[in-house]
This record gives sequence, C-alpha cells and structure tokens, in this order.
Amino acid sequence: MKRATVAFLPLVFVLTVLFAFAQTDLRTVRGTVLDKDENPLASAIVHLKNVRTLTVRTYISDGTGQYRFSGLDPNVDYELHAESGNLTSNTRTISSFDTRKEIVVPLKVDREKKRN
Repeated sequence: MKRATVAFLPLVFVLTVLFAFAQTDLRTVRGTVLDKDENPLASAIVHLKNVRTLTVRTYISDGTGQYRFSGLDPNVDYELHAESGNLTSNTRTISSFDTRKEIVVPLKVDREKKRN
C-alpha cells in the first residue's frame, strides 16, 4: 500500500501543476455599459457569444454599469454587445489573437435594435 501511495504522489503533483498553468491561460472580459450620454447604465443585458460553439453567456450590469465574464478560452473568438430596452450597442469582437489576459471593453447602448 505504501508503494502505491508513493508512486501516486508524483502523478498528483504533475496534474496539479498542469491544472494551475491551464487556469492562468484563461481570459477575462470586463467593462462598463454606458448610455448615449456616457453615463453608467445599470441592469443592461450584456451578451457574450462564443463564435466557435455559438453558445451565449449573459450578464446583467450592476448598479454602476459594470459587467464581467471570466474563464474565457484564449483560443476562441467572442462577440460582445449590450442591450437595454429597445436600444443596443455595436457588436465588439474579442479576437483569439489578442493576447491580453484581461480585456476592458466599454459598451455604449445608443442605437435602436433591428427588428426581424
């Protein structure tokens, strides 16, 4: 039993180190949602779309207009926009070629949504 435990410890160590390095590669996108007069906009809905899988994550901006998405894959492009009422922001692209770990993107909600 003692041999199995001793043989198992290096594997646990290697997996722990690999997991720690994998976690540091993840990215964060954050920013402030602003109205047309550039005032922070609370309760706006921010959409983050993974271009590879087409999955969408949403976040409701806090009382100071702040939003945050963390744990993002650095090898994937994302599309980001905000909505409030019948207004929307321009769609911004977060490129996989952008090597920053933390990306700050202000979103100005100042144009009418397109109707389908």
